[in-house]
Amino acid sequence: MFAAALLASAALCMPASAETKVALGMSGWTGFAPLTLAKEAGIFKKNGLDVTLEKVPQASRPLAIASGSLQCAATTVETWMVWNASGVATKQIFQLDKSYGADGLVVRNDIKTVADLKGKTVAASAPGTSPYFLLAWILDKNGLSTKDVKVINMEPDAAAQAFLAGQNDAASTYEPFISSVRDKPDVGHILATTLDYPMILDTVGCTPDFLEKNPGAAKALADSYFEALDMIKKEPEKSYKIMGADVKQSAKEFEDSAKYLKWADREENKKFFTKEFQDFSTTAAKLLLSMGLIKEMPDISKLADTSAVE
Repeated sequence: MFAAALLASAALCMPASAETKVALGMSGWTGFAPLTLAKEAGIFKKNGLDVTLEKVPQASRPLAIASGSLQCAATTVETWMVWNASGVATKQIFQLDKSYGADGLVVRNDIKTVADLKGKTVAASAPGTSPYFLLAWILDKNGLSTKDVKVINMEPDAAAQAFLAGQNDAASTYEPFISSVRDKPDVGHILATTLDYPMILDTVGCTPDFLEKNPGAAKALADSYFEALDMIKKEPEKSYKIMGADVKQSAKEFEDSAKYLKWADREENKKFFTKEFQDFSTTAAKLLLSMGLIKEMPDISKLADTSAVE
């Protein structure tokens, strides 16, 4: 009886220590919001994870991963290539979202075409981030490069606010910040978005060391994300309220922002990693090479471990 009581007592102390601790770096980007929902609604915890979501600027996330303060992160497909090329080993494990107009360039009203950006000042995050890559991608598709504009490094929120305040000729930003310009025709307009240039694809990835030491963590993270998507479908108002609160939006404001992107469920993940991932990664790598952000073409087959979504 005494031994049984000791075992029972020990069992009561086990659940907390049994949870896998993981710090995941992200931003307030609308596409990442289901991760916040999974945290706040207790979905991560239910799946055996003790997740800390850290708001870390995209340019700083690889440093945080290298230091060990982050084990995982959310970012764009091409950004993982830059991080790996700089010596920060990571593997993508599932897709989060695809932007459908949620990222873009806001410009002054006298700028009518991409060609008009030549010689102009554009606010964008640092090289190696998605807003900078979006700017480079759009310029490249129109026969220009980042050398043809003056880039002022500002994070997406600050870039949008500076633009509204009359600073800079243009800004590369994303939801929910780009929506602040949608209803301000006197200040400027949205020149191009990912509806015109579909190239913002977000994934979650982790360090190989973390994945090796915690073999069930990738599946638990992916499952939690997919469960959060299910919750959005079943309880939209409650979900939008939770996700909106994280970025100081009402449920309605958040819902409106989310209309410009699509979250990827399990089936969409399977499709994505079958061909689109490889094709996009190859195209993106060529542009990164021309920009000098990577020195050689990466082995695309080693950039992701998709066992968690299979």
